[in-house]
Amino acid sequence: MNQPRTILHVDMDAFFAAVEQRDHPELRGKPVLIGHDGPRGVVATASYEARKFGCHSAQPIVIAKRRCPEAIIVPPNGKAYRQASKQVFEIFERFTPLVQPLSIDEAFLDVTGSLRLHGSAETIAQEIRRLITDETQLTGSVGIAPNKFLAKIASDLDKPDGLTIIQPDQVEAFLHELPIGKIPGVGPATERKFHHLGITTIGQTRSLDLDVLQQQFGSSAQRYWELSRGIDERQVVSDGEAKSISHEQTFGVDVAEPDEIRRVMLGQTEQVAWRLRKYDLHARTLTLKIRYGDFETITRSTTLQSPSNHTDDLWTSAKGLFDTWIAKEGFKPVRLIGVTATQFDQTPQMGLFEDENRDKQSAVEQATDTIVEKFGKHAIRRAGAIPRDNEPRP
Repeated sequence: MNQPRTILHVDMDAFFAAVEQRDHPELRGKPVLIGHDGPRGVVATASYEARKFGCHSAQPIVIAKRRCPEAIIVPPNGKAYRQASKQVFEIFERFTPLVQPLSIDEAFLDVTGSLRLHGSAETIAQEIRRLITDETQLTGSVGIAPNKFLAKIASDLDKPDGLTIIQPDQVEAFLHELPIGKIPGVGPATERKFHHLGITTIGQTRSLDLDVLQQQFGSSAQRYWELSRGIDERQVVSDGEAKSISHEQTFGVDVAEPDEIRRVMLGQTEQVAWRLRKYDLHARTLTLKIRYGDFETITRSTTLQSPSNHTDDLWTSAKGLFDTWIAKEGFKPVRLIGVTATQFDQTPQMGLFEDENRDKQSAVEQATDTIVEKFGKHAIRRAGAIPRDNEPRP
C-alpha cells in the first residue's frame, strides 16, 4: 500500500507589507498599503492593520484610501521582496527538494520522503516557521494535508503565523461546512449556479450525482466532484521537473486597454523565457490564457517554428496569439492574462543557417540572465514591460 502523501502549503503573511514594516520600524502597527498612489493604482498587499478597514490586495488604491484614510501608501520595493523570498525558499529546500513555487511568497512542499529524517509533518512545519521568523523576522502560515487542495485551504484558516493540520480521517468533516466558493475555479458565476441547485457548502455537493454536475458544469464537473470529496492527485513538481512553465496575473479590476495587457504579457514572457533558460529547456508550444470579468476563460495555443527559450521568439508567438484573438473575436476587458510554455526539448535542432544575429541574441540573454540571478527579475527588462509610474509591478 502506498504511503499517504504529506503536503505543506506555506503562505507568507502580508508579505510585501511585512517586509516594509520589518525594514521601517515607523510603519509597524500602522495600516500600510503596498502600491502606487494614483487613479489607476492597485493594492499589491495590505497589512493586517489595513485589512481591518476592508482593504485587500487587488483593490483599487482609491477605494482602499476611502475605506482607510489613515493608510500609509508605500511603493513596491521589488529588490527587498525578492531577497526575503530567496531566504524563505532556501529554508524550504533544507527539508525537501520537492518545492513548487506558486508565487514569490507561497509554495507547496512534499515532505512525504522527509519524515524519517526530519520528524513528523507538524515538527517540520513548526521548524520552518521558526526558521522563517529567526532568519527573516517575518512570519508564514502553514497548512498540512494529504494533498495540495486541502493544504492550500488549511494555510489560510489561522493567519497570521498559523498552523492547521488536516489528517486523512478528518477530510470529510473539514470540508463539510466550507463555502462552495472555496473550491478553486468556483467564481461568482459558478457559485450562483451551485446556489440555484441549493448548494452553498462543499459538503452539500457530495449529495449530487456526477451526471447532475455534468449537466450543469460540463467538463469541470469531474473536478468539482473529486474536490468536494477531498480528492486531488496533483503532484508537487519543482520547476526543473515541470511539464509547463507559466506566469499569470489577475487584475483587481477588468483591464480595458489592449496595450496594457500587452505590457503585462511581455513581462510574463520574459520570466517564462528566463526560467526555461535556467533549466536549459526549449519550448515547442506557447499558450495564452485569457479570463474575462465574468470568469469565462479561453486559451489559444501555437507551435513555434523550432523549440526555443529566446524571449523574442516566445514574445512573437504570444503577441501573435493576442492580436489574432482581437482581430477574430474583438477585444473584451480582461480579468486575468497568462503565458505558458510547454512541450520541452533540451537538445533542439539548430537551423541550417543560424545567423550572427542569433549568436548575439544568445550572448545578450546570457548577460541579462546573469544580472537577473544577481539582482532580481526586475533589475533589467525590456522597455515595453516596465510599468508606468502609477502602476504596480507584477
